[in-house]
Amino acid sequence: FELVGRIWSMGIACTALGINVGHELGHRGKKYEQNLSKALLLSTLYMHFFIEHNRGHHKRVATEDDPATARYGEMVYAFWFRSVIFGYISAWKIEAERLKKRNLSVISIHNEMLRFQIIQLAFVGTIYFFFGSFVTLCFLAAATIGFSYLEVVNYIEHYGLLREQKENGRYERCQPHHSWNANYIMSNLALFHLERHSDHHANPIRRYQSLRNFKDIPE
Repeated sequence: FELVGRIWSMGIACTALGINVGHELGHRGKKYEQNLSKALLLSTLYMHFFIEHNRGHHKRVATEDDPATARYGEMVYAFWFRSVIFGYISAWKIEAERLKKRNLSVISIHNEMLRFQIIQLAFVGTIYFFFGSFVTLCFLAAATIGFSYLEVVNYIEHYGLLREQKENGRYERCQPHHSWNANYIMSNLALFHLERHSDHHANPIRRYQSLRNFKDIPE
């Protein structure tokens, strides 16, 4: 029971203080803040989230093209597999497109996704070298719990909400009513206003302490 408690507590910390703070820093414009974001995402081996979330999810949110937007009637377990697998694939595609525009090779040091894999493998290898296979398995379990909590949050924050598609094929601009809100004191204190999600998606560069609550939006 103690071991399970330690692993689960570590997993929760990886979500609330790792992914969640990493998510906030990932939206900042300064290089050192973005590097801190990537370091925090390393705690759950979810560094690709930096690419997929900022350049994929925010662009495609509330559309059927977005792996992190749950379909109406979709079970959370089915969503977990779809979001984890296709979010990872999407990050590779986004980075490959960036390199192609710059006439750079996908198989090169310029590929950030490739660098992420090397860093994560080195991190797990370091844990194994110093602490052995059992602690490595415990860490992998905690990391899985960590990114699973993220996906559950993704499921709740966008479940069943879709933007209208215009005649030219473009989607309408993302508005506050395209995300679910949960403006509660404990949510705001524990998760750095993450659950004021409507304003976050409508205004992604707004810092967490400045996020606003709106009336007449999904809650």
